[in-house]
Amino acid sequence: MMDDFSVSPPAGFPDHPHRGFETVTYMIQGGITHQDFAGHKGTIHTGDVQWMTAGRGIIHSEMPAGEGVHKGLQLWINLSSQEKMIEPRYQELLSEDIPSAEQDGAEVRVIAGESMGVRSPVYTRTPTMYLDFSLRPRAQVHQHIPESWNAFAYIIEGEGVFGYQNKTPISANHVVVLGPGDGASVWNKSSKPLRFVLIAGQPLNEPVVQYGPFVMNTQAEIDQTIEDYHYSKNGFEMAKHGRSH
Repeated sequence: MMDDFSVSPPAGFPDHPHRGFETVTYMIQGGITHQDFAGHKGTIHTGDVQWMTAGRGIIHSEMPAGEGVHKGLQLWINLSSQEKMIEPRYQELLSEDIPSAEQDGAEVRVIAGESMGVRSPVYTRTPTMYLDFSLRPRAQVHQHIPESWNAFAYIIEGEGVFGYQNKTPISANHVVVLGPGDGASVWNKSSKPLRFVLIAGQPLNEPVVQYGPFVMNTQAEIDQTIEDYHYSKNGFEMAKHGRSH
């Protein structure tokens, strides 16, 4: 699941729990201040990434850092049944630390995975590719994707042709779900820049049961998670000591 969010004060995302998956927050404009119930606090700004493994339990807030409009993408990545109850973990990348490369008018920022011979330092428990491409007018790019993975693209700016050159261009704020194959081909046939993220991951091939901010494998596990959260236990112990924001 991915959310293209836009938020301005006093709105935001006050205290809320997570269990069983990871959230990847990538700032497009402005900043978001994150604070959790264990005392971890930080602010990510334009181009920065926070890769949060919620694991067995996190309660946190995500609020705008300052006035104005703050925009970003938040991706949810499922964890395997063996890793849903691991301890929470953070990986944070400043914009200047995200590896990048450029080739024939196509530039890529490698948030996770590998592209153009450049690899991200991010450790992905569920094998994941997360690439931010910018194509100048008339540029094209061909990106390898493991054949068994699921993949999609989300257009941030401009319009692009995906898959075959004779396809209809896809414009900003649209998702392109990629079919079977070992890669993606994209052309910018317009006179304006094209920016999109390409996201792919290895299927876990496990049951998925989601209830709000909890993603588990069975309804019984969801019921247990709700109980754990309500009674501040099994990963949510810190919840009874106060709010994070």
